[in-house]
Amino acid sequence: MMTRRDVVVGLLAMPSVLRAAAIATEEQPILGPTVFNWNEMKAEKTPVGEVRPLCKSPTATLDQLEMHVTTLNAGQTSHPPHRHVNEELIIIREGECETLSNGKWIKIGPGSVVFNASNSLHGFRNTGTTAAVYHVINWSPNKDTATKK
Repeated sequence: MMTRRDVVVGLLAMPSVLRAAAIATEEQPILGPTVFNWNEMKAEKTPVGEVRPLCKSPTATLDQLEMHVTTLNAGQTSHPPHRHVNEELIIIREGECETLSNGKWIKIGPGSVVFNASNSLHGFRNTGTTAAVYHVINWSPNKDTATKK
């Protein structure tokens, strides 16, 4: 049997519960058919080049799809070798690079495609004399373990 005290405590707790529920349902909309036009992509400067962010949102089958285009200046490394649960494709558009894959640094150039498996140690560096440009497609089926960038 509920007491008056139980009712008062429940009513006092209600705003917090409703606020938490609203935050939990405040999800990004599902990404539908989209075209990312190269001429409309906005470049943002980084310490090693620039990045053109395209999206970081859920899709009909993924909790998170993140895509961007990176320009990596000659002689630069995108970041130290690392691992993450997300799987990732890198497609080289321009330049000469090396990628750390399965414990080995491998030379790659325009048209090359790199697949970084979940939790595999990987890295990326520009070994050429000009800027390298590459597209990154990164996905995670579970938003709770997706990389927070």
